[in-house]
Amino acid sequence: MAEVDGVRAGCVFCVRGDDVTAKLRLLLVDPAARGLGLVARLVEECLRFAREAGYESITLWTNDVLGSARRIYQKQGFELVTEEPHHSFGHDLVGQTWQRRL
Repeated sequence: MAEVDGVRAGCVFCVRGDDVTAKLRLLLVDPAARGLGLVARLVEECLRFAREAGYESITLWTNDVLGSARRIYQKQGFELVTEEPHHSFGHDLVGQTWQRRL
C-alpha cells in the first residue's frame, strides 16, 4: 500500500504462482498520485517481498497497450516471455507475460 500525505494512493499484490514463482498482481495508482514515482516504488517493494519470501522468480501479466507500465517493468529487469491476442473490455488486445529472476 502506498500513501501520500496519509491518503491511500496505490497498491500492489504479490501472490504465490507456485513453490518458486511469485506473481505481481493488481498494480494500481490513483491518477492524482501519478508522476510521484509510486509505481516504481510499489514494484520494488513487491520484488523485495518476493525475494524475502524465498521465491526464485516473479511473473506478471499485462496488456501491450500499457506502455508506461511496461517501461517500468523493463527497468526493473522483467523480460517479455509470451504474448497472446485476446478480446477484453470490448477491444482486441495483446496480453503479455513478463518474468524476471529474483
